[in-house]
Amino acid sequence: MHGASKRIKISSSPPLKQSMAPPTTRLVIPVDVNKKPWEQKVPLHNRWHPDIPPVANVTEGELFRVEMVDWTGGRVSDDGSADDIKFLDLTITHYLSGPLRIVDAEGIPASPGDLLAVEICNLGPLPGDEWGYTAIFERENGGGFLTDRFPSARKAIWYFEGIYAYSPQIPGVRFPGLTHPGIVGTAPSAELLNIWNEREKLLTETNHESLKLCEVLHQRPLANLPTPENCLLGKIQESTAEWHRIANEAARTIPGRENGGNCDIKNLSRGSKVYLPVFVDGANLSTGDMHFSQGDGEVSFCGAIEMSGFLELKCEIIRGGMKEYLTPVGPTPLHVNPIFEIGPVEPRFSDWLVFEGISVDESGKQHFLDASVAYKRAVLNAIEYLARFGYSKEQVYLLLSCCPCEGRISGIVDAPNAVATLAIPTAIFDQVCCKQPNTNSFGLLFNSIFY
Repeated sequence: MHGASKRIKISSSPPLKQSMAPPTTRLVIPVDVNKKPWEQKVPLHNRWHPDIPPVANVTEGELFRVEMVDWTGGRVSDDGSADDIKFLDLTITHYLSGPLRIVDAEGIPASPGDLLAVEICNLGPLPGDEWGYTAIFERENGGGFLTDRFPSARKAIWYFEGIYAYSPQIPGVRFPGLTHPGIVGTAPSAELLNIWNEREKLLTETNHESLKLCEVLHQRPLANLPTPENCLLGKIQESTAEWHRIANEAARTIPGRENGGNCDIKNLSRGSKVYLPVFVDGANLSTGDMHFSQGDGEVSFCGAIEMSGFLELKCEIIRGGMKEYLTPVGPTPLHVNPIFEIGPVEPRFSDWLVFEGISVDESGKQHFLDASVAYKRAVLNAIEYLARFGYSKEQVYLLLSCCPCEGRISGIVDAPNAVATLAIPTAIFDQVCCKQPNTNSFGLLFNSIFY
C-alpha cells in the first residue's frame, strides 16, 4: 500500500480469525554462542554504515526469527571475577545481527523516506544460555553515571528461572524481567552518517570545563568517533580497500541516534512496535544488545542484565511515512527520531519506594534545570538508603541499573531546580533477607513499606 492511505494505528481489537494456522517462524540469523562473532555462519557487524551489505531479505508481513550474541560477543564469563569487565575493550561494541533488507510482497525494497514498522512478537534468552550479567566499568575504561563514586569494576551474574532473575552476588533479590532489545535500528545514509561524524567530532573538541554537566558526571570521552580497531563489517572482507574505507567512516553503535540504535528502552518488549525512519534502500535493519531486564537510565553503563537472545519480528513498510509522521527537529529532513509503541506486557507492581533528586550536586552547587544532576541525586539517595539494610553501595548501584525501577523527570520548568524521581518496586526484595533491626526513622519507614 502506498502514500497516505496507510496509517499508524493503535488498536486493542482482536485479530480476525484465520482459516489456517499461521506459518512457522523463519530463522533468518542463527548464532552459536560457542563461536566468536567473526566465526558465525551469518556474519555480524558492530558499526553503522550504509555500505555494510544485508545478510538476508525479509518480506513485509512474514514472521521471522533473529538470534543475537550478547553485546560483547561472549567476552564476559559466568564467574565471580570482574577482571573481564575491568579490561574489556570497548572498541568492540556492539555486535549486531543484520543488516536485513526489507521488501514488500512484490519484492520492492523499503525506500528512503519510508517508515519501517517493526513489531516484536516474541523474544527471550537463547535456550541453553539462560544467564546474564550486570557490571560497573572501571573509571579508566568507560566509567558510568556514578563513576566518581564507584571507580572500580564490579560484576553480578544473574540466572533465569522462567521470567525471574536472581543473583548470587546480590542476595535477597528476585524479580521478573521485562526482556527487550537494547538496539533496533536502520542503516544511515551517507549524508546522515556524515552529519553524525561531524557533530560528534566537534563535541570531542569541546573544552570539558565549558560544559556544566562534566563538572559532576564526566569521566569518559564526550563521544566515540569511528575507529577501525576491532571493527566487524559483516560480509566486507577485512584488510581489503573497501574494509579500510568503511571502517574509518562507520559510526560506533554506543549512542542512540536518528536511526534508532542503542536507545535502551526497557518497555520495548512483547507486543511493542518501533517505527524506524528509512534512509537507504531496503532499510537495512539490525538488532542486538539483548537485555533480560533493565532499570530506567541503565545507570552503571553495562547496567542491564546483558545476555544472548532471540527476537521474532514482523515488519511493515509505510511508504512516505517519514514526511507524514516524523517532524524534523534540526536543519535537514534527516533530523528525525523513531516512534515507539509500547506493548501490553510488563511486570505488575503495587508498592513502590520513590526517591527524589534536585539539580543541586553533592558539593552543594546549584545547577540550572539540569535533569541529569537531579537524576544523579535521586539515584544516590536510593543507594544511601538501601545500603542501610545490609547491602554494599556497589550492590545497590548494580541493582538499580538492572531491576525494573522507574525513572522520571518530574519537574523541568520550576527554575532553578529540575526534579527527578526514581521509583523502586518493593516486591523485588526478599522480606526475610531485607529485614534489619533498626530503630531510626529510615528503618521504620522501610519496615512499614515491606511488612
